[in-house]
Amino acid sequence: MNNVKTICFLKIRKVCRKVTCKKKPENNKLKDGLDDLKQELDMDEHKIPLEELYARLNTDPENGLKSEEVKIRLERDGPNALTPPKTTPEWVKFCKTLFGGFSMLLWIGAILCFIAYGIQRSAEDEDVKDNVDNSALTGESEPQSRTTEFSNENPLETRNLAFFSTNAVDGTCRGIVISTGDRTVMGRIANLASGLELGETPIHKEINHFIHLITAVAMVLGVTFFIIAFILGYRWLEAVIFLIGIIVANVPEGLLATVTVCLTLTAKRMASKNCLVKNLEAVETLGSTSTICSDKTGTLTQNRMTVAHMWFDNKIFDADTTENQTGARFNKSSPTWTALARIAMLCNRAEFKTGEENKPVLKRECNGDASETAILKCTELCVGKLSIHETDDKDERYLLVMKGAPERIIDRCSTILLNGKEKPLNDEMRERFNKSYMKLGGMGERLIALFRNFKFNEEEPNFPVSGLRFVGLMSMIDPPRAAVPDAVAKCRSAGIKVIMVTGDHPITAKAIAKGVGIISKGSKTVEDIAAEKGIPVEQVNPREAVACVVHGSDLREMTPAQIDDILVNHPEIVFARTSPQQKLIIVEGCQRQGAIVAVTGVAMGIAGSDVSKQAADMILLDDNFASIVTGVEEGRLIFDNLKKSIAYTLTSNIPEITPFLVYIGFGLPLPLGTITILCIDLGTDMIPAISLAYEEAESDIMKRMPRDPLHDRLVNERLIAMAYGQIGMIQALGGFFVYFVIMAENGFWPSRLVGIRKEWDSRAVDALSDSYGQEWTYKQRKRLESTCQTAFFASIVIVQWADLIICKTRRNSVIQQGMWNKYLNFALFFETALAIFLSYCPGLDKGLRMMPLSLTLSSLDANT
Repeated sequence: MNNVKTICFLKIRKVCRKVTCKKKPENNKLKDGLDDLKQELDMDEHKIPLEELYARLNTDPENGLKSEEVKIRLERDGPNALTPPKTTPEWVKFCKTLFGGFSMLLWIGAILCFIAYGIQRSAEDEDVKDNVDNSALTGESEPQSRTTEFSNENPLETRNLAFFSTNAVDGTCRGIVISTGDRTVMGRIANLASGLELGETPIHKEINHFIHLITAVAMVLGVTFFIIAFILGYRWLEAVIFLIGIIVANVPEGLLATVTVCLTLTAKRMASKNCLVKNLEAVETLGSTSTICSDKTGTLTQNRMTVAHMWFDNKIFDADTTENQTGARFNKSSPTWTALARIAMLCNRAEFKTGEENKPVLKRECNGDASETAILKCTELCVGKLSIHETDDKDERYLLVMKGAPERIIDRCSTILLNGKEKPLNDEMRERFNKSYMKLGGMGERLIALFRNFKFNEEEPNFPVSGLRFVGLMSMIDPPRAAVPDAVAKCRSAGIKVIMVTGDHPITAKAIAKGVGIISKGSKTVEDIAAEKGIPVEQVNPREAVACVVHGSDLREMTPAQIDDILVNHPEIVFARTSPQQKLIIVEGCQRQGAIVAVTGVAMGIAGSDVSKQAADMILLDDNFASIVTGVEEGRLIFDNLKKSIAYTLTSNIPEITPFLVYIGFGLPLPLGTITILCIDLGTDMIPAISLAYEEAESDIMKRMPRDPLHDRLVNERLIAMAYGQIGMIQALGGFFVYFVIMAENGFWPSRLVGIRKEWDSRAVDALSDSYGQEWTYKQRKRLESTCQTAFFASIVIVQWADLIICKTRRNSVIQQGMWNKYLNFALFFETALAIFLSYCPGLDKGLRMMPLSLTLSSLDANT
């Protein structure tokens, strides 16, 4: 027996090693981890007799483990706790940011400058006649019974196992701990999931693509003009300086800071809408989502059993299942309802916890079974507060009330209460009962029948089990959240496919899917079509069915091709009775279709466990599906706004690089200096670029299909053409215009400037003649050069005003969008004020080489 246990242990450890091994190639490691995670639970402890289990675990049913054995197992297996997931140290994150992407180019430039100038219930138990809440693991809203009997090959469905992360809600038991810590079902899932390497997010791919593009351009231009400089006779030191200038001019130094700030601002907005972002890049990824695989319990539903319908007086009545109690009302004046409510209150062991009196009834916490809790809250809402009074009741008979499974209760009854009067329960009434029973059951609701009888024998310890009076039915369901149907409809209009993946029963899952719109009104499954035509399900062409409900046991036998066929040919899909491993298979199938998949819930329930929180990129603070749709909208918005910010930022690259090209190629005095470029990229352009993150969504943002990551790039040809070929060229022309005007006003005509660079920059030439024969000293020439560079800088800032307004919309006109972005309006003022400050602040002429400008562009005195 010990050998079997050891093999099982080693198998699990081997799985873990596959996930964490560092020597494997990344793709193989990820594939191995995914393959292991997709495997169903391989265990037989729930199948073998108890005596054999005691022997295998080397334990005693009365005394448990011996102290020596406890020490051995603690040393071998560690404490009964999940191993916390590996985290990246903060200093590593810092270094990745400091030395990654564009920063590497700037570090190269800096090094060249130095060269140039000298340098995370902690066990699985076997319970006896107990009820456990498995919603945290399987998504089932109803408590599941637990006995010592082996009932299913699947460990997740057998009745003689209870799992870590589930709660015992009724009964008492003695259990045998068969696994602890990372060996538990949840521990295995947690270890495998946390050990998988994360793939690149779409936004990370886009940024990397952009970085590679800009880096290639910068390096090609830099090296090209480095070589040209040598050919033209420049010294190697001068050529290195040219290389540095071209790299700095090509790199939008403030862009990564702008992207990070934009993502952070969006994350803060989402947090205010109950969507906590852990990974900033996941913000945009959610916007790219084309498929959402959502759990049912607590995400699509309220995770509380609620009385949905009642059947009495031969009629079905709707109960109010809304969260704010603004839904259906029914007539409470019927004597039958009074009797039904009385039975529901008396035959009920649930009770409100102390200290809950001031809370709304539906928000109060209760002790007891979920179904009895639902009945308690229903009667409290319908009848109101109850108190006990002694009455002078002449009737000394005993009252027997009972509730239970309808098909068993109806067999014990001979009469039925209709409008307060007792009637025979004949075949006609039984047929009406059966129709109502099947109708409510088909809605995925759990039914309980209630009846009463006044005949009771006090002398003998027994009670009647036949000839009873049937009163009515109550059906319960975990109702959908109020905002979910609208959210699902919004997803459809946005081209997003919503798939329900739950561990609950197929009938219940299908009912909820219809209730929230995942299965549209009128859509039919093959079972529905077969029932309509009166033929076997096998004779129905699956292509006729729009909707599809797949059982986990069927999914287990499917090939990837069969799964793909379902995903491609059925737009409305529900997967029921699924395990966590099968959820991964479903997601993988969606990804094979090219979908970007968002997965929520993972059957973790309304109080998501630490395991799920640690593995998540995003946490729904209210566990509400509608919050996901909000996230999708925010993700699409940030993608649009990032394009706007990048377009705005890239525009100034052209007027920053062309001065260096002209400087090298035509030998002109440098029109724009490196320090001035940094004043633009890290100064005047930063706040305007960030302000675009606050731009409101354009009207069509949730009316269009999800973006195609292969074609709708963050930086595409159209954006480059607009930023570089249009606005950028206008900025460059504007800059050169003021440059040549100031030079001409001071005596240097364009023809005189060509090829003058060497003499202009030479300290040895202290008397350089202009076009009129005036002589300029080195100090005077550099002062004029700084004035021209300041004017070039000012012209870029002025054209960036128009660029900012142009970039604020991608589809709407500026009139449609309006100028209501207060941050953008402030940014216009800010960049202007900063430009004025840099130009006119005393002392900056030495530090930043900025000179005060005159509105008349009057000439400098050659003698100053």
